[in-house]
Amino acid sequence: MEKYHFIAVGGAVMHNLALALVEKGYTVTGSDDEIYEPSKTRLSKAGILPNSYGWFPEKITSDLDGIILGMHARIDNPELLKAQELGIPVYSFPEFIFNQSKKKKRIVIAGSHGKTSITSIILHVLKDNKVDFDYLVGAQIDGFDLMVRLSDAPIIIIEGDEYLTSPLDRTPKFFHYKHDIALVSGIAWDHFNVFPDFEEYKDQFSKLMEKTPDSGELIYCESDQLVKQAAEKIEINADKTSYKAHPAIIEGGKTFLKTENGLVEIHIFGDHNLQNLQGAMNICLSLGLSKENFYSSIQSFKGAAKRQELIAGNDNACLYRDFAHAPSKLQATANAVKAQFPERTLIAVQELHTFSSLNKDFLPNYAGTMDAPDIAIIYLNPHAAALKKLELMDEETLREGFKRSDLRLFTESSSLLQFLLEQDYTNTNLLLMSSGNYDNMDLEGLKAKFK
Repeated sequence: MEKYHFIAVGGAVMHNLALALVEKGYTVTGSDDEIYEPSKTRLSKAGILPNSYGWFPEKITSDLDGIILGMHARIDNPELLKAQELGIPVYSFPEFIFNQSKKKKRIVIAGSHGKTSITSIILHVLKDNKVDFDYLVGAQIDGFDLMVRLSDAPIIIIEGDEYLTSPLDRTPKFFHYKHDIALVSGIAWDHFNVFPDFEEYKDQFSKLMEKTPDSGELIYCESDQLVKQAAEKIEINADKTSYKAHPAIIEGGKTFLKTENGLVEIHIFGDHNLQNLQGAMNICLSLGLSKENFYSSIQSFKGAAKRQELIAGNDNACLYRDFAHAPSKLQATANAVKAQFPERTLIAVQELHTFSSLNKDFLPNYAGTMDAPDIAIIYLNPHAAALKKLELMDEETLREGFKRSDLRLFTESSSLLQFLLEQDYTNTNLLLMSSGNYDNMDLEGLKAKFK
């Protein structure tokens, strides 16, 4: 029985990979200096929650088959140093996933935005059609217990992240999967702290495209000009397939796909999601499914968690939550909700939470992204800015950056919640966008306003 130790086991993907290996029958241990929910409870149930937080070199013994190193660990981590001293193989999770899937057909979904949604659609459709597959996805999805599955399945669907691999490997994760089929959905500057130069950031996607083998396929979104330019510029012998938003109409706040056999109602909406849907459909067709298979299955797809997620609603008002934080994601989501319900007032709240979004130098990238909402609000957590050693921006700075003179700023979650509770939600939608949680703002009272 193989035995692995996880350094930084508490991360979203890391703890899911640990659970997947337990399910596979491997012996798994792990360490971390902090573990939050839901990782904590899930690791505890599996019997692999560390007894104490911190790093313990004595856990690293020569009988280990390998170390799986998380990005959260530092290069001088005591457990990592001990593993290196003992000559134990150290894998980043992308390297480990590749090692587990060398004999499978590897499909990698990449892009600055849309990759979780596209991967989620593919997983839903394949499962609905009883296809056997493995996967790695960046969010919890309805109908799937884990974010990772490793089995004897002949294919694996991988959400490929451009973020750095590990403290020992400063290249993007998605290079390590050595894809057979790659899909690139969009390129928009993200990870400003890691890729301060936009040209360098764009170059990572070009390099990924160039790695497509002759027998493989590159699928790319032609509606994104940067993706289109990169895909058309590279010279590869593999097939290139472009896509754009699937044709659709909106009627009565509902979206219907236009197909050869009539209209098909779906639960997701917005031009970006129609692009995601078409990209996912192209992957499914490449894997042997028919259009009829796809259209039949997509009707029951409700979306990935926190991706334009409806968390409360009635006949004339809805409360949505979305993971959006980068400028392109924020704009796409706000525009989609307004276009879906043009007759309703839209109140949109954006929490600037990541290093990029809290950085004054990056702010000009948000110009025009909050134009669609009728009321536009920004929430900044002073503690989050302080942790990242960044200056807290004031309302005037944000108004200038977003190019919106009536933008409102809140820096206390209690004040923001009070403001939102005081609003009249008759014929009004509320959209909450953040990769954080508004400093643990309680949404139960807000949900009650939409019943």
